[in-house]
Amino acid sequence: MLVSAVVFAVVAATLHAAHQLADHVFGQTDAQAANKAAAGLSGWRHLAGHVAAYHLVVAVMLGVTVWVLDLPVSVAGVVAGLAFSAVTHAVLDRRWPVRWILARTGSEAFADRVAPTCGMYLADQALHYGCLWVAALLIAAL
Repeated sequence: MLVSAVVFAVVAATLHAAHQLADHVFGQTDAQAANKAAAGLSGWRHLAGHVAAYHLVVAVMLGVTVWVLDLPVSVAGVVAGLAFSAVTHAVLDRRWPVRWILARTGSEAFADRVAPTCGMYLADQALHYGCLWVAALLIAAL
């Protein structure tokens, strides 16, 4: 049990760092950020490019961490965790699911707020972190 807890903690920290780098530096172009929620094939193409680049960064960082620290993870756990992350990341990045969640939780005004901070962006990031928590659990437990 303790080993799984340590693996979860290390993987969760790695996914958090990887998310920051992949979502804000290496895994998304300006065009992808601007167009990934657009209607039609163009929007889906930009989204797919972002999700692929994002998860390449995540996979490399996770792979290095597993290798350097000799973490006992299974292929099934890593595949399940990364697949969960990819699907949920893509869904959330269409933007309407984030707005839908905020509307259903009584935070419509927060969704529209842009100053002093952007409510949609903060909610998007919080939801991504929640999904990464689940991904880390899958990787550590399977």
